[in-house]
Amino acid sequence: METPRIGPSGETIDTPRHRALGTASRAKILRLVRDAAGGLTAADVAAHTGQHLSTTRAHLDRLVEAGLLVKARASHGAPGRPAWRYRATATDPAPAPYRALAAALLDHLAPVGGDVHDAAARVGQNWGRQLAAAAPAREDPVDAVTTVLHGLGFDPRRRPGPPSSADTEVHLHTCPFLDLVGRNPDAMCGLHAGVVRGVLDRHGASGDTAVLEPFGAPGACVVRLSRARRRQDRPR
Repeated sequence: METPRIGPSGETIDTPRHRALGTASRAKILRLVRDAAGGLTAADVAAHTGQHLSTTRAHLDRLVEAGLLVKARASHGAPGRPAWRYRATATDPAPAPYRALAAALLDHLAPVGGDVHDAAARVGQNWGRQLAAAAPAREDPVDAVTTVLHGLGFDPRRRPGPPSSADTEVHLHTCPFLDLVGRNPDAMCGLHAGVVRGVLDRHGASGDTAVLEPFGAPGACVVRLSRARRRQDRPR
């Protein structure tokens, strides 16, 4: 059993984090990722440091295990299975009820096989409907999405989509539970995509095409909403 170390101000030192930063290489990698607004892939980090890619991945995984970094897959719209992209964790925790729910979901999905992203999305969709029902009424479904996401501790900001489309984007500049994302990125990103779809469903808009893109913009994850109109407004 290890005795916790005590810092100069009487605080307990987080020994896993200090151990993770016990080498100059990992400390340098952490600085690189923190300075990159949109996060970095292992290949990006290897190119900056000159390390072998497998060595770089080992260092990054150690920083993820220590809660200093989080990883998620960011395709930026490209086909195929994207590489992991690493980003520094946030300092502000998510609301306690949400953290408890998210942690319970991860514990539930851990022994379950199959596609955890889809399973988490189904849970999130049901929860999103409940959150939307409890939130202040909004005429615009996209406004309803930003209201719910703000209440969960995100910093959502509405943005227009590409000039060639009528789509809308919501940029999430804060992710207050990145430490939980680090435990199971696919499950947590699926949960949040499901929440968005549930809010849209509750407000009479189709959530089927809503996409959550981790690190989809510099310094933000992106929710892409394709024509989030009310169902009764669709052409027949």
